Amino acid sequence: MISLRNLSMHFKVHVKEAGFLGSLRSLVRRQYREIVAVDGISFDIPDGEVVGFLGPNGAGKTTTLKMMSGLLHPSAGTVTVNGHTPHKRDNSFLQSITLVMGQKQQLLWDLPASDSFLVNQAYYGIGDADYRRRLGELVELLALKHIIDKPMRTLSLGERMKCELAAALLHQPKILFLDEPTIGLDITMQQNVRDFIRDYNRLHKATVVLTSHYMGDIAALVSRVIVIDQGRVVFDGSLRDLTQRMVDRKILKLHFATPVTRQALERFGLVERLDGHAATLRVERGAVPQVAGAILANFPVEDIAIEDIPIEDVLRSLFAGSGAPS
Repeated sequence: MISLRNLSMHFKVHVKEAGFLGSLRSLVRRQYREIVAVDGISFDIPDGEVVGFLGPNGAGKTTTLKMMSGLLHPSAGTVTVNGHTPHKRDNSFLQSITLVMGQKQQLLWDLPASDSFLVNQAYYGIGDADYRRRLGELVELLALKHIIDKPMRTLSLGERMKCELAAALLHQPKILFLDEPTIGLDITMQQNVRDFIRDYNRLHKATVVLTSHYMGDIAALVSRVIVIDQGRVVFDGSLRDLTQRMVDRKILKLHFATPVTRQALERFGLVERLDGHAATLRVERGAVPQVAGAILANFPVEDIAIEDIPIEDVLRSLFAGSGAPS
């Protein structure tokens, strides 16, 4: 469905010295610096897959999404989406995709969402019967019944985000590019949006490329992640594989019937937290069965949980320069 081959994007930005003299020099002779936003990335995404597209700020995620959606013409390399070259902006291509950016708004501020939906119906040439059916489906999935007739400016951020999603999906696209779709939303609304994306993928077999700084979005929706840093792909595989190959430890969360000392626990692993009856240890992955058994045999354990290192910590380690997994 989506194929990138050695895709690159370079920008020229104006560089100016500070102060009045710098401004004068800039008028006479402008200086430019080349920025490499995306640096020769390649990957394939099959039909119907939900992929997490991750990276730190400035890694090139949004630039790549804009090239895949046709908003930017690549400096080098090729990208095809559903058999189309995105920057050519063919009508059939535009009918098959949508791009939702959590920090951008497409609906008109002083109009109710229902009016903007009608504009989209006309723009995409959606027949009346299809429009009513699709709108009814979206209203039900996103719980919009009581808000679509209110001006957008009167809605909360979460309500506006749900309306933005509905507007973006009225033409029933097969490819969804979602750039931070839950940014700024509270926990409940984040979960509602995640549930909607999951349901839409299941109902329509849609291909979804999702960027998010909320790891809850990634853990809940994707099985495969593509990680880029400084414009290059540094990992492409399963979320579980990323965790296992980047981190050689697991977390043991323990609750004791009576308090224990830090000194007593330190021989089993790194004590991250100790608060009376509760403790958190980091233990080498291969030693977890032996350590758990020894703790259960020697301490009054009421509860024990074994967890992977949080994905936030895994990515932080990756971006800090610990190296991509082989």
